[in-house]
Amino acid sequence: MHVNLKIHRFHPEQDKKAHWETYKVECEPGDRVLDLLNHIKWYVDPTLTYRRSCAHGICGSDAMLINGRNRLACKILIKDLAKDGGTITVEPIRGLKVEKDLLVDMEPFFESYRAVLPFFINDDPVPAGERLQTQEDRERFDQGTKCILCAACTTSCPIFWVNGRYLGPASIVQAHRFIFDSRDKGTSERLNILNQNTGVWRCRTAYNCTEACPREIPVTQLIEEVKRAVMYQQV
Repeated sequence: MHVNLKIHRFHPEQDKKAHWETYKVECEPGDRVLDLLNHIKWYVDPTLTYRRSCAHGICGSDAMLINGRNRLACKILIKDLAKDGGTITVEPIRGLKVEKDLLVDMEPFFESYRAVLPFFINDDPVPAGERLQTQEDRERFDQGTKCILCAACTTSCPIFWVNGRYLGPASIVQAHRFIFDSRDKGTSERLNILNQNTGVWRCRTAYNCTEACPREIPVTQLIEEVKRAVMYQQV
């Protein structure tokens, strides 16, 4: 089979504005969008720019807007997007500055990530062994540990599109991961950060984030749990 890959192109040193370029590519139904992008870059047009790394849905680096939805290019199959002779559109994720083609500036995203203190905080004396917790305590924050920081959820959020200072779903999910960890002692500090005007109260419960997550994390549910924690200042 073959498909037409319609790609959003932008070269800041040559283009005044972005444009579309379409490539006819031979493929198999089980190929991934990343396979087609690689083929174009390696054999057709080496100037095509995009981000990718592990190619197995673990690193999260190849999040793109594919057929109008945020997805990982290394996970979505051609057969799930188009029939023989069909067209697949590929654009950069929204809300972040486009550096070139499908490559965006991720620094604002990671700045928000760092703002929620995404690391273990505990100044208690180091125990002789592990810091133990029950299975129930571990399950309480399990969903957040699946986040791969691909930014698919955050860049699907309409609030983030219009207000880049909003911490965004991914950062709140990362905060959730530590707020509800019974071994962590930084809850109050994180709740204060999330209670600011760039924090959880910007969320309008649109569910775009949950639908966009490639790891099937119930992002909106976790944000609502954090909202309740911020409201009552306890977990």
